[in-house]
Amino acid sequence: MKKVQDFKVLGYRRLNKDNYILTLIGEEDIPRIWPGNFAEIKVPDSPDVFLRRPISVLDADYEKKTISFYIKAVGKGTLKLGRLSVGQKVNIVYPLGNHFVVGQQQKVLIVGGGSGIAPFISLGRELKSRNIDTTFLIGARTKEDVFLTGEFARYGRVELTTEDGSMGEKGLVTDHKVFSGTFDFDKVYTCGPDPMMKAVAKIAGAKGVDCEASLENMMACGIGACLCCVSPTKEGNKLVCAEGPVFNTKDLLW
Repeated sequence: MKKVQDFKVLGYRRLNKDNYILTLIGEEDIPRIWPGNFAEIKVPDSPDVFLRRPISVLDADYEKKTISFYIKAVGKGTLKLGRLSVGQKVNIVYPLGNHFVVGQQQKVLIVGGGSGIAPFISLGRELKSRNIDTTFLIGARTKEDVFLTGEFARYGRVELTTEDGSMGEKGLVTDHKVFSGTFDFDKVYTCGPDPMMKAVAKIAGAKGVDCEASLENMMACGIGACLCCVSPTKEGNKLVCAEGPVFNTKDLLW
């Protein structure tokens, strides 16, 4: 059930100069949010920011009626969302999109990079609740870009790569030893930059392992009306906001 709801800024957690977690608190009950769902956030008091910003839901506390988002400041809207005052009203439309599918897997690999790590706390929690063996593989440019490893560690093993070798293994995520030798995962989930997801999907496909990716196409409306987030699939063009953002990679024309 989609809701249009007013929240207030509860606080921020600054990760570095460009990345932060925004936590909002509301008065109404929060609907069930599944791993991979996102929200369209209206930037308050900003007439020069016309469109809402699509942001993956990081986490939600249904009892406290809070919802949090991991945001990277990359433009005017996300910069302004990082400068709101505590108590300031923020309107969001949520939960939007589909979600990651959790089935009868026994051992899964979650691969994330950049702001693509956002859906994986709630996914990790869901997997742990089903006693599914989970490994997180997080890639970043340097150790200064590695976040939330403590949170991920609550739900599984955490492996890291950095391009400069300052933390974890040196290289891209696909260079990590987890992809060499015996690959005994029966499901892969990924979210992050397109080249990373395509590389992960290619390896998973070659090994015959099911892979789901959460796409990060540009979105405007978030409900399938504006047609700006179309992605080609084997069944024709699909709207990432309404028919995604999560797709099985075997269905994508990558």
